[in-house]
Amino acid sequence: MKKLTSTLVALATLATAVAADSAIDARKVTTSLDKVSNTSSVWNGAKFSTVTLYPQTTIEFNDKKANEINAENKAVKAQVAAVYNSAKIAFLIKWPDGTKNVQQGNRTDSYADGFAVQFASNYANPAELPYIGMGSEGRQALIHLQKQVVKFYEPNGNGDVATQVNPNQTELFGKDLKVFNAKVDTLASLDYEKSYVGEGFRSMTEIKDGSSNSQSTMTYGKNAWTGTLSRSLKDTYVDLNAAAIPVAFAVWDGEKMGRNGLKYLTAWTAVVFQKGDNTLVNALHGKIEGDATKGKESAIANGCTGCHQMEKTDAASLMGPSLTNIGGYATVDYLRESLVKPSAVVVPGYNRNAHSNYAWYNIENGKRVSTMPDHSWMEKADIDNIIAYLKTLKAEVK
Repeated sequence: MKKLTSTLVALATLATAVAADSAIDARKVTTSLDKVSNTSSVWNGAKFSTVTLYPQTTIEFNDKKANEINAENKAVKAQVAAVYNSAKIAFLIKWPDGTKNVQQGNRTDSYADGFAVQFASNYANPAELPYIGMGSEGRQALIHLQKQVVKFYEPNGNGDVATQVNPNQTELFGKDLKVFNAKVDTLASLDYEKSYVGEGFRSMTEIKDGSSNSQSTMTYGKNAWTGTLSRSLKDTYVDLNAAAIPVAFAVWDGEKMGRNGLKYLTAWTAVVFQKGDNTLVNALHGKIEGDATKGKESAIANGCTGCHQMEKTDAASLMGPSLTNIGGYATVDYLRESLVKPSAVVVPGYNRNAHSNYAWYNIENGKRVSTMPDHSWMEKADIDNIIAYLKTLKAEVK
C-alpha cells in the first residue's frame, strides 16, 4: 500500500518524465481485474502516460451562462495507465479539479463531475475511426460513462429518476425510517455508471441488456479525481484483442455546468499491448507533415475563415463549427477526410428551423450532406499544410 500511495502521489510530476500525448503502454498482469479501484495493487509497476484533454468547442450550447463560464477554458493534463490480463483491461485516469461536484438527484441546476472512456467498434483502418465523443454514421463507438450523483433509491430498479424515493417522501419515523434507510443503503445507486453505443449526433443508446459489462470508480482527494474502469477485452460491441487499440478519454467539470457535449476530451490515443506493429501508433502519434504557416495562409485564401472560427481572436461564425480546439482532439486522418470528403462526418450545428440562413448541412435521402465544398481538388502539399495549421489550433494547458 505504501508503494502504491507513493506511485499515486508522484503522478503530478510524471508529466515531465513522460512524453506528452504519447501512446499508452499497457502492462500485462496475472491478477484478477474484476474489482479494480485506485488503491488496487495492479497499478504497482504500471507505466503512466500524460494525455491532454481539450475543451470541446465544435458545439455551442443554447445556454448563455454556461457559454460565458467556459469561454476561456484551458486544456487539462491527466495521467493514464492501463493493465490487462487474458480476459479484461483496466484503466486509471487522474486529472486535476479544484472542486468536488455531485449532482443532486433530478435537479436541473446541479451538475456532476465525471469521466468517460471511449472505444471504436472497428479500428482496422485508423483513417476511419468514429468521430470523437459520439461516433459517426457507419462507425460505431462504445462509451463507458461514470458521473457523481447523490445516492437515491429507485423502486423499479430501472434508472428512472422520476420515481426515486427519499426519506422526506416516506412519511416514516423512528424504527420504520431506520429500516427504510437500511434498504436504501442496500439498493440505492451510488454512482451514475452507464454504457452507450452511438453512430453520430442524437444516436446515443444506453446498453441495458448486460451485453457490455464494465465496473468503474471515482475517488476525490487533494484537488484531483482518480477514475478507474475495468471491462472485458471482448463483447458484442468491441474486440480489444489486438497489438494496439484506439481509446479516447473525456472529463466533465460540474462546477462549470459540464454535461453532454460541454466537456474536455482527448484525441484517439493508441494503447499498445505488443511492440512491433506500429500502424496505429504512427497514425495517431506520428509526425505531422506540412508547414503550419503556409497552411494558415492557404486556409485564409480558400475562405475557411469565412465559415469557421479558427482562432480565439477571430469573430465567431454561425456558418460552420468552431475549430478553435480542433487540433487537440482531431486526428490527422480525420482532418484530411473532412477536407476531401466533408459529408463523411457532419458535426451537429444550430437549430436549422431557428437559423435557416446558417445551415451547416442539408438533408438528402435521409442523410446529412455538408454544405462545405469538397477540397479534394487541392494539391496534397496544400492539404498537408492546412492540416499542420489546424493541428496548432488548441487551448493552452492549465
